[in-house]
Amino acid sequence: MFILGYFSSLALPFFQPTAEADSIGCVEVLATVCSIVLMVLTLPISLFLCFKVVQEYERAVIFRLGRLRSGGARGPGVFFVLPCIDNYCKVDLRTVSFDVPPQEVLTRDSVTVSVDAVVYYRIRDPLNAVVQVANYSHSTRLLAATTLRNVLGTRNLSELLTEREAISHSMQVTLDEATDPWGVQVERVEIKDVSLPDSLQRSMAAEAEAAREARAKVIAAEGEMKSSRALKEASDIMCESPAALQLRYLQTLSSIAGEKNSTIVFPLPIELIGPLMNFTSSLGVQRTFAPMQPPTTGPPNAGGGPSTTTSLSSPLADMGHQQQQLPE
Repeated sequence: MFILGYFSSLALPFFQPTAEADSIGCVEVLATVCSIVLMVLTLPISLFLCFKVVQEYERAVIFRLGRLRSGGARGPGVFFVLPCIDNYCKVDLRTVSFDVPPQEVLTRDSVTVSVDAVVYYRIRDPLNAVVQVANYSHSTRLLAATTLRNVLGTRNLSELLTEREAISHSMQVTLDEATDPWGVQVERVEIKDVSLPDSLQRSMAAEAEAAREARAKVIAAEGEMKSSRALKEASDIMCESPAALQLRYLQTLSSIAGEKNSTIVFPLPIELIGPLMNFTSSLGVQRTFAPMQPPTTGPPNAGGGPSTTTSLSSPLADMGHQQQQLPE
């Protein structure tokens, strides 16, 4: 009697004056009554066919004679269906991920690249996922591939390589707005890889290498300029204080002696070398300005013939002659 009362309560909504009952015709009512009678006659075997179970992460959308049953999706747990007139669809509410196939994309600066991505989505409304779209999974995959091409076509190659997070967020918002009527919520979109042509990779590598060399040359030039300024300031200080030069000289000797080598250094004071260098420079100037002596003709020899003799002057004589000629 309890089972009969339960079955009669299932058929009671068809005979109540509700909007759903008003839209049901006589054929639907007759089919429902026949299904209940068949289920009662085949007890208890029919119980194995009428009671269904869905998991915690699943929901069941039930259709009775092609009409969506009121009350929304069933589950999780046990729910009841009538044989021959009820059918149901299970919908998984867990997050699903899929790979977008590599897409050949033409960027805004006319560069062809191959990009692939991964999309994460889940079912937010099971009823719309079953009723509003034929295959929500396949539709979401096609829409993701199309959105990937459309979004990347509005970006430059440099933006595509450096702003992946912003592009992924833009794709996620676009997909979520498009799939919202289907009851699908796109949670995350990630760009996996950007494949460039080999010729373009070599060109970008050459450009990057040239840029690094240019920066290295600029840094080296700046270092030379700073070091020259520091040396100039140090030389000015040493000119003001001669003792600083001697201290620097001693420091250099100390650094040389610290190394284990066979170098022998003989320190020589600068004051001793200064007069010698001045004398050498003055002597070189005198030799430069010394005039050439013309050949002289001596007295005739004893044989009566003319004889010509050339006098060779020494450098000291030339220097004396130059000193005599300078006052004139």
